Amino acid sequence: MTVALSMEGGAIRRESAGRLAVLGAATLALLALALADLVTGPSGMPLGKVLEALAAGPDGADRGAATILWQLRMPQTLTGTLVGASLGIAGLVMQTILANPLASPYTLGFSAAAGFGAALGIMFGGLLPLAVWIVVPGAAFAMTLLACGLVYLVARFRGASPEVLVLAGIATLFFFQSLQSLLQFLAAPEVLQQIVFWLFGSLLKSSWTSVQAILLILCIAVPILARDVWNLTALRLGEANASSLGLDIERLRRRCFVLVALLTAGAVSFTGTIGFIGLIAPHVARRMVGEDHRFALPAAALMGAVLLVAASVAGKLISPGAVIPVGIITAIAGIPMLLAVILKEGGRS
Repeated sequence: MTVALSMEGGAIRRESAGRLAVLGAATLALLALALADLVTGPSGMPLGKVLEALAAGPDGADRGAATILWQLRMPQTLTGTLVGASLGIAGLVMQTILANPLASPYTLGFSAAAGFGAALGIMFGGLLPLAVWIVVPGAAFAMTLLACGLVYLVARFRGASPEVLVLAGIATLFFFQSLQSLLQFLAAPEVLQQIVFWLFGSLLKSSWTSVQAILLILCIAVPILARDVWNLTALRLGEANASSLGLDIERLRRRCFVLVALLTAGAVSFTGTIGFIGLIAPHVARRMVGEDHRFALPAAALMGAVLLVAASVAGKLISPGAVIPVGIITAIAGIPMLLAVILKEGGRS
């Protein structure tokens, strides 16, 4: 008996070590892509000059290189990393609490709500005594939380079952998309151009403010989610199993739902709508480390960041003179990945 337990404990330790090695490899891939993102760009800076500017810091003697690196490229790379991590975590948690492999922040209409809020800020932000760069992300953030409130109210009255949450989310999605279309129809041509560009989803709007805001939200949400990793793992094994362990599933769903809304709002408020990261990253993460959320949560964050920074590098390489918005790249690359997920899930059923 003792020998059997010892062998089992050794197998668990080896499995955990393998998963940690995978997370380490993903971290190295992210660092390599982040460096590639810093090197690429319309102004062109070789690797040696980038490393010199990094070592010299924001107050380096070469003012041109310092400005390009520390004021333009670094905020974009860090924002892409944090947005990808936020969407990856949000997608994983959403797929777990809804027991739906195709769930993502889009499913519940959060991104559509952010798009409507941004369009509202672009059209009418000039009427407020605030700068546009505050009004637009602020309105997007507020509308995302409003969408969260609408779905939460439905769940509160009808129960937080996966079916109710998904149906309420779809209704919210179409509601905000229709409002968004109405604003686009009423907007003047130059305002419409700004709205459409925002909806593309781009890292060009990034700044150190966006980096700090998204990082703050991650620092609030991740520790709370980390306390629920065992509960989320149990829920992933099925409601019956989770209930038999004494887990209050509806309460867990509501708590995670609010955190997902917060992560999504922080991510899309500064960059626009970026699709497929929250859908694809969780699937890749589970393939890498399995269903244990102690490993799946950081893996989803890393894969979300890897996918978004890779999309940023691809956008710069495809069109060096005019950077293609990452939202377009992720949409193009995400469609075949989504089809692969559908075919894989269909094969299982």
